Amino acid sequence: MTLRFGTDGVRGVANLDLTPELVVALGRAAARTLRADRFVVGRDTRISGPSLEAALVAGLTSEGVRVGTMGVVPTPAVAWAAAAEEAAGAMISASHNRYPDNGIKLFTSTGRKLDDDVEDELERTLDELVGGGDVATTAAPTGDAVGTVAAQPEHLLSYADHVVASIGGRDLRGMKLVVDCANGAASVIAPHVLRRLGADVVVLHAEPNGTNINEACGSTHPDDVQAAVRAHGADAGLAFDGDADRVLAVDGDGELVDGDQIIAICAVDRRARGELRNGSVVVTVMTNLGFRLAMAAHGIEVVETPVGDRYVLDALASEGHALGGEQSGHVIFADLATTGDGLLTAVQLLDVVRRSGRPLADLASVMTRLPQVLRNVRIAVADDLDARLAPDLDAARASLDGRGRVLVRRSGTEPLVRVMVEAPTIDEAESVAERLAGAVARLGK
Repeated sequence: MTLRFGTDGVRGVANLDLTPELVVALGRAAARTLRADRFVVGRDTRISGPSLEAALVAGLTSEGVRVGTMGVVPTPAVAWAAAAEEAAGAMISASHNRYPDNGIKLFTSTGRKLDDDVEDELERTLDELVGGGDVATTAAPTGDAVGTVAAQPEHLLSYADHVVASIGGRDLRGMKLVVDCANGAASVIAPHVLRRLGADVVVLHAEPNGTNINEACGSTHPDDVQAAVRAHGADAGLAFDGDADRVLAVDGDGELVDGDQIIAICAVDRRARGELRNGSVVVTVMTNLGFRLAMAAHGIEVVETPVGDRYVLDALASEGHALGGEQSGHVIFADLATTGDGLLTAVQLLDVVRRSGRPLADLASVMTRLPQVLRNVRIAVADDLDARLAPDLDAARASLDGRGRVLVRRSGTEPLVRVMVEAPTIDEAESVAERLAGAVARLGK
């Protein structure tokens, strides 16, 4: 079996899909395809992380690459270090998935994710290495040409300095925060950065044991941080995912503030300060209709992309926009980072709260979310699903009569079809979503 790149690198069950042998080959293929003589490598807190790190490093060094291992770090810290060091980067993580899964995200020496054509070349090289083709017989370096490995934990502290400096010498003094680290990569660095900025921090789920990453905590399960904000009378809460490239917020009333609202708050603030390049934001097709209406009210153009932060990143880079992201909490500040960064996003959001003197709940009211229902349907057969589902989609859209939206798409990381419905009322959204999800399940058997 070989690996295929999805919307966020390669991903699978560690030691079953993502075996050490395959990851060694992936390391060799990455070295040859990216043509980099240096790599920085990080990982999250999964039990399989050290094993896969060893395999990846073995593949890279067998091709003569010098590798700096960063240890347990957020994905954006690897992207930042890659750009700072002008080295390629690799992050071993399955993001918000449960602990049995793992994955590998690759970055160029500019700190950006790989383009489609580079991924295609990498897949071809990997196939040849695994299948014993001409690439596999290419002479490997020997003697002092073999790559080296060095621990480089200092990169994490330099990344922390970068996040702290991103608000121009201001601080978060006087703010009480609850932070849910998802027992993942944010567990040490997020509380450290927020305390350096002067905040009083209550920490949840920051005791990783290899198997509890994302387990009933973090951005996919924000109930604990919502309850803790209320219990502690905090100004705000933050919920990271396992590799800390996304964050959701909680206001002082314990209400969730999602990625759409975070982007809206920061877009309006930056527009008011003359710092929103092109007067625009970049979001995906999943972004709530309420966001689009709010941006129109503030004279901000909305640029839409397919789902996946890489597509948002492409639009930001190619068209010169400054801010974009996803409802899930992947937010990219293009003038400060090369990828989605949960900790940087949290600091930027809290800086708006601090400067404005307004509660987060008040700021979040800049947009009114239409009721939105999401259903994930696990399927066995995806062939011609779009065509076979077309009559059901047409019926769903006709029932909304222009008062909402329907979106059905396949996941880029799991064998799922995601059904999203927005409607004027939650009951109507749920009714339409249930009908569509049932149709997907029936056709996907």
